Amino acid sequence: MPLLENHSLQQLNTFGIDVNAKLFTNISSEADLTEIFSNPIVKENKLLVLGGGSNMLFTKDYDGLVLKISIKGIDVKEEGDDVLVTAGAGEVWDSLVKYCVAKGYAGIENLTLIPGTVGASPIQNIGAYGVEIKDVFDSCTAFEIATGQIKTFSKADCEFSYRESVFKGKLKGQFIVTSVTYRLSRTGNLQTHYGAINSELERRNISEPTMADVSEVVAAIRVSKLPDPSTIGNAGSFFKNPIIDKAVFDELLPQFPDMPHYPAPDGRVKLAAGWLIETCGFKGLVDGNTGTWKNQALVLVNHGGATGQEVYRFSEKIINTVQQKFGVLLEREVNIL
Repeated sequence: MPLLENHSLQQLNTFGIDVNAKLFTNISSEADLTEIFSNPIVKENKLLVLGGGSNMLFTKDYDGLVLKISIKGIDVKEEGDDVLVTAGAGEVWDSLVKYCVAKGYAGIENLTLIPGTVGASPIQNIGAYGVEIKDVFDSCTAFEIATGQIKTFSKADCEFSYRESVFKGKLKGQFIVTSVTYRLSRTGNLQTHYGAINSELERRNISEPTMADVSEVVAAIRVSKLPDPSTIGNAGSFFKNPIIDKAVFDELLPQFPDMPHYPAPDGRVKLAAGWLIETCGFKGLVDGNTGTWKNQALVLVNHGGATGQEVYRFSEKIINTVQQKFGVLLEREVNIL
């Protein structure tokens, strides 16, 4: 397989950061993975697995080998009302959502317009508008770097939690996801309770929504809040919504009675990171070549020519300000490289 040297990654990360990879190659099959890992040069270089480049911030050139995962294909198996949809890790996530909505396979319509590829979905346990991948996940296959074997992971194996999985924890850097299988349904229970979905449905005079309606409404809400990476560099939500202890929340609420909050596991409380950041005065703020999006303070943007270091420093400023005002520590959702 050809290894490209000093390869530009500017078009391969949604922030549009102008950096290069020391070495680069494209992976189109599991056989490609077997072949590339038989090359001695792989052991001599650090490794980065790249999907859609939508959840990372490059702060410098990558001094190693970048594997761009482009494994394609969608397969469907019906089990009564359930539908098992298996997609290659390189499939564009939103294209898979559109495919499933068109076929009448319910379960991921709330995840419309999330950027990135299928392979990242279990790693990040992506989620939006009341639905997470763990809710529809059946299994995934992954290439084990140390052995060259393909292994299958069940839902339990993945150890999902909020924006986390075993692939970001104890198995980080040990596996490369090659395909994901989702358990969807022909008779799914639509989730419309979260965020602005219900109010937007009411505005459109839709009282009995279909999954296509939900997908369309979620897309409209996201477009109204989030910038298109093709027009302005960004990685979507830059920070996780913080989860805090109930005792801490009880101290904060009297000071900020309009603070949005949601129940979280173990009696804890999830706060809206965007609201915290906006309340600190960051919404729409321009800071050099970076800043926050005018419609959503949770999104950091590249107004043109921003370096990764510049974006990172701005995110530090946000973290410090939120912690000073609320005593809550924000955690970055994007990967910093």
